[in-house]
Amino acid sequence: MKQSSETTRRGAKSRRELTAIAIDCFSRFGFQGTSVDRIARMAGVTKGAIYYHFRDKKALLAAAVADRVSEFETRVERACSGADPEEALRRIGRVCIEHARSNDHPRFILTLMIESLETEREIAAQLRAMMRRFRAFLRNLIEDGRRRGCFREDVDPETLAADYTSSVLGAEIQFYQDPERFPFDRTVNGYIERLLTDIRAAV
Repeated sequence: MKQSSETTRRGAKSRRELTAIAIDCFSRFGFQGTSVDRIARMAGVTKGAIYYHFRDKKALLAAAVADRVSEFETRVERACSGADPEEALRRIGRVCIEHARSNDHPRFILTLMIESLETEREIAAQLRAMMRRFRAFLRNLIEDGRRRGCFREDVDPETLAADYTSSVLGAEIQFYQDPERFPFDRTVNGYIERLLTDIRAAV
């Protein structure tokens, strides 16, 4: 009877629900300031329910990051489906804007970027891999545009992908820090249009 009761309590929250609650805790208290006890209390489950899905707090954080990264990458891929390279670069900017404006836990991103660099190698590796995939996706778009004759032959896809990433995601971080005053949409859209003007092939 006791085992059945515990199984019910463990199943009260799905793995995805627990990662969502964990993100809320990490956003509010930081990774170091969040304990498994705190997450369990917020979720209304036992610690055993947490450990049923995750081996420890780091594994829970890794799952939370994976969920957010997967969601973002899926949105980018869907937005670019069927678009020419120039329009795809615009759409990626719009996805970044929409993602930032719909993100109710901006501190989660900032906290991870700061805390994980020195102390959480697994999380830092996840974030690094995400950024590399994002740059590679952009690089492939730019290379495709060059092959199609949309972009100039002398553009460097690797450098442009890095510049796009630092400009757009850098603007996103500034928006998280000062959402009331930072002209986020105008900054991102303006950068992309200037970039396209600069790399567009002459007609």
